[in-house]
Amino acid sequence: MATLWDKGGAFNSKAESFTVGKDRELDLRLAKWDVTGSKAHAAMLKKIGLLSTEETAKLSDALDEILNRIEKGEFRLENDVEDIHSQVELLLTEKLGDIGKKIHSGRSRNDQVALDLKLFFKDECQKTRDEVLALFNLLARLSAKYKNVLMPGYTHYQIAMPSSFGLWLGAYAESLADDMIMLEAAYRIADQNPLGSAAGYGNSFPLDRKLTTELLGFSALSFNSIAAQMGRGKTERAIAAAIGQIAGTLNKLAQDCCLFSCPNFSFISFADELTTGSSIMPHKKNPDVWEIIRGNCNIISSCYSQTAMLTANLPHGYHRDYQLLKEIIFPALEKTHDCLQMACLMLSNMKVNTEIFKNPLYKPLFTVEEVNSRVIAGEPFRQAYKAVGKEVAEGTFDFPKERMNVESLHHTHIGSIGNLTLKEIKKKMRRSLF
Repeated sequence: MATLWDKGGAFNSKAESFTVGKDRELDLRLAKWDVTGSKAHAAMLKKIGLLSTEETAKLSDALDEILNRIEKGEFRLENDVEDIHSQVELLLTEKLGDIGKKIHSGRSRNDQVALDLKLFFKDECQKTRDEVLALFNLLARLSAKYKNVLMPGYTHYQIAMPSSFGLWLGAYAESLADDMIMLEAAYRIADQNPLGSAAGYGNSFPLDRKLTTELLGFSALSFNSIAAQMGRGKTERAIAAAIGQIAGTLNKLAQDCCLFSCPNFSFISFADELTTGSSIMPHKKNPDVWEIIRGNCNIISSCYSQTAMLTANLPHGYHRDYQLLKEIIFPALEKTHDCLQMACLMLSNMKVNTEIFKNPLYKPLFTVEEVNSRVIAGEPFRQAYKAVGKEVAEGTFDFPKERMNVESLHHTHIGSIGNLTLKEIKKKMRRSLF
């Protein structure tokens, strides 16, 4: 197998297969970023005199050809090539001879892969940001649309107080705004250039790290060369924490939708084409999409623990353990994209039940409203509480239907069913965007 570290000796084939693992498969996702990084590195080598203008132009053209193949889906790792870095350098050498062999001057595979991952993670954060924002905007629109439609609120799985579809949907919008804060923090950690740290201790070439930082669109450097290498694991943990927060929000939303679409509740429903049936029960409409979202979100949430355990107890410097992080974080990112997109699809096709309160089951939801009305009329709270509780126990509690609406309930404080503060929630999201 072609390796960048080949010095002429043979390596045991079983050990080679074991250490390479799934890297060849996963590295294809880094191909674009490896070429992008190599172009910036070549430009920097020209500036410090290690490449001529002609050599740099030839390398840039050859790298553009490789990038074009990547974008067309025609790029592959040859069977005897270890990883993406080896493949790109091999292609450059095959095309340009000794010029291709110069591309690795001043860098190690350690800072090369660290760079590829940082660029990849920045792109993934931006894609996730856009998907979160799309779901946020949908939830905000639905919250406004259904702001005056009451729904039962629950605690301990017991009917509690009147809520509304506007309040429920707006809650998930605001939760995503909080999640965006975490995602923005992860992006800032990824948005630091490690190129030039080499194997973790720099080198004797007068590398212009500020130039590559500018060329690659990073907002900052990982200044200390050891700290740059310590970014492996730290960046993945930050990404895992951020998508774990998003997954937590989606998991709860999915569980709500599974529960509320159950016929025992019938608060919401989804079209036949978005539910599945049973092989023996003709009436079934199973919320499989939400269940798969719920399950995948639990897997995504476990990603942080896996990355934290994998990177625990390692001293500074590079260790091959870091390679395994890709097997954890890459699939988790894919699942995050899928779940966000499917949540949008499902909510875009959600039907809301506007007749829930015709069911007398929900009359006890209004006990607090009745207690508060009596307190406003001058009755002490505890006395009113006991009196209404007695009426419920005796089955005599009643609440007029004409008051069972958002306007009549007079919930006016910030964040209540009569004051959803969607403008403020949107401002919170805007402040978190990057």
